[in-house]
Amino acid sequence: MTDHDKKLQLSLLSLRLTVFLVMFMWTIDKFVNPGHAAKVYESFYYIAGLEAVVMYTIGAIEIIILLLFLAGYKKKYTYGAVLAFHAVSTLSSFKQYLAPFEGPGLLFFAAWPMLAACFALFLLRDRDRMLSVG
Repeated sequence: MTDHDKKLQLSLLSLRLTVFLVMFMWTIDKFVNPGHAAKVYESFYYIAGLEAVVMYTIGAIEIIILLLFLAGYKKKYTYGAVLAFHAVSTLSSFKQYLAPFEGPGLLFFAAWPMLAACFALFLLRDRDRMLSVG
């Protein structure tokens, strides 16, 4: 393995670990504070009235996908799912991008580099082999 390959492997691993960390924290919110998660779904995805059991179910499915993503397993599907999850999340926040200096709107712009990281991981999934079972 060349020095360039080692750097690429380490870069992809760092992206995978940090994308996992962010997505994992958002998923844990569904268990710790399902009411907050339900409000997020209502505000950003226009899905109202989700009960705690629904949030727990969504969270459980996400946890499984995220752990498989973290392990680098079935990359086409798990990396694709994480990219899709984050793309929907980023694009559904369009109102915040139109008023970046109102409330926490400016913080929403941090979603774009993470979306780029998810996209890069998906495109380079075959090269992401460090600490990967896939």
